[in-house]
Amino acid sequence: MILEAVILHVKPGLESDFEASFKKASSLISSINGYLSHELHKCIEVKGKYLLLVKWENLEAHTVVFRGSAEFQEWKKLLHHFYDPSPIVEHFEEIEI
Repeated sequence: MILEAVILHVKPGLESDFEASFKKASSLISSINGYLSHELHKCIEVKGKYLLLVKWENLEAHTVVFRGSAEFQEWKKLLHHFYDPSPIVEHFEEIEI
């Protein structure tokens, strides 16, 4: 399992519109082969800052399957105009402890 972690900075005043659009976009990502789950968290201390966590079966499910899909193009149309700056996407593997 791979965890995708993204800090999103939403332009001031657009938080409610972003959250509504994200609800619509959720069905797009969840339809992708290799998708496991996702969560969106709103920062308490910093207005307009969000944390997106997505679990994928493997890295390729995100980087190849999702990013190469028509669903990703629609995801971008729905969401990417809200961000400033553009988000940095990182992937993590779980360490057994």
